[in-house]
Amino acid sequence: MTDDRLPTAILGASGYIGQHFARLLADHPQFAPPLLVGTGRSHGQRLGDVWVLAEPPPASLEPVRLVASTPAGLVRAGVRVAFSALPSGTAGPLESELVRRGVSVFSNASDHRLDPQVPLLVPEVNADHLAIARTARAGRGLLVTNPNCSTTGLVLALAPLVGLLRPRVVHVTTFQSLSGAGYPGVPSLAIADNVVPYIPAEEEKMARESARILGRRRGTTVAEAPFPVLASCARVATREGHLESVVVEATRSPTHAKITEAWARFDPLAGLGLPTAPHPPVELHGGSDRPQPLRDRWAGSPARARGMAAVVGRVRWEFPYLRFFVLSHNAVRGGAGGSVLNAEYALARGAIPSRRS
Repeated sequence: MTDDRLPTAILGASGYIGQHFARLLADHPQFAPPLLVGTGRSHGQRLGDVWVLAEPPPASLEPVRLVASTPAGLVRAGVRVAFSALPSGTAGPLESELVRRGVSVFSNASDHRLDPQVPLLVPEVNADHLAIARTARAGRGLLVTNPNCSTTGLVLALAPLVGLLRPRVVHVTTFQSLSGAGYPGVPSLAIADNVVPYIPAEEEKMARESARILGRRRGTTVAEAPFPVLASCARVATREGHLESVVVEATRSPTHAKITEAWARFDPLAGLGLPTAPHPPVELHGGSDRPQPLRDRWAGSPARARGMAAVVGRVRWEFPYLRFFVLSHNAVRGGAGGSVLNAEYALARGAIPSRRS
């Protein structure tokens, strides 16, 4: 039987986000099992030898060895779609060269996030921004980025409310897990019995990226959202899952029921058949002490979308202030899963070139 799935590669497959890509792509119905491109000394090692996730490696990829490759080598191997988990600084030039050679790249790196010609995409929030990339010259691949992991949970929670509340300003305080710093990440003696109230460049990323994602597309440009996002970011001693305390200063005063209904009805990808899309993408929890990273970071259904839903809880509304907590899995929804969902959406919309010229 012919395998019609698109040939893929994971760039930076030995890293923390790269391994989440491998977990999600091992048996994907639309993307073929990936070529594992390692970095540094990981070349030649089996994926199982470098595995650091709590979940076991997929059986089909555990014995596969990581390879060194170049953009030209990936093209010769027939790769059509590359998922990038490369570190910032390294990612940009390699991603650009792959796109120039006709490979479509879905990147978790920050290098191209604010490029005006590159969509910064969360499909439930700003799906129409994909059209920004459709002006690419013939023969080039598509380049799509997903936002910073803390931004992703915030914009998912805000998207159903922006038109309803017309925010004047949004305040957010984050409690970000250790895995957000990658692996090996934060030294244990720096975080044990401690909270670090500073993550380099994180607050600036949240402000800039949220303004773009929640903005309106006008042709091939984006008019940023008219309200500021004021972020304070801290690193805490949890393994996975970013918790955020959000305060929205509103200019409109709908009822509490209208606000919760907006979250409950929010499912803009319903009916598209995207394998990794969660339904619903925002889960509302009524518990007085939820969401919690340990209990809620793997929210999302169906099974392939596990870890892809944001969980909202502790909702308090007294005009003009709406207060709530939101939790999302930083490495899944805010990392590899976000990129995979972007690729699924682009494929569904016919935006991935059918062949290279």
